[in-house]
Amino acid sequence: MSVRPPLFFDRQHATGFNVLEYELLSERADALGRHGLKVEKALQQLRAKTAAGCGEDRRQALLDAAADAVWAFFIQREICGLRDQRDIIRRYDIPKEVLARVGIVRKPEA
Repeated sequence: MSVRPPLFFDRQHATGFNVLEYELLSERADALGRHGLKVEKALQQLRAKTAAGCGEDRRQALLDAAADAVWAFFIQREICGLRDQRDIIRRYDIPKEVLARVGIVRKPEA
């Protein structure tokens, strides 16, 4: 005896569910790309300002900004089901100083 799944589970029909699922996946991918660009920009600023010889306070602020961008990127990747971050660390060449600050919640300055 063979059992045919209900049409609800048939992925070839364009139901409202499939359209919604497609839109959600599209939004996830778009958000992942935006977060990747934010990481690139934050790391580029960190490297440029450090090479130019910025002050220690400015450097610490840039490290914090880069760590926040990397943390948000890691979270977005996990939402998309991508759990291994090692490839991203290598691809973006994320410094260990930044990785050490990922996930740290800082108190706002008074």
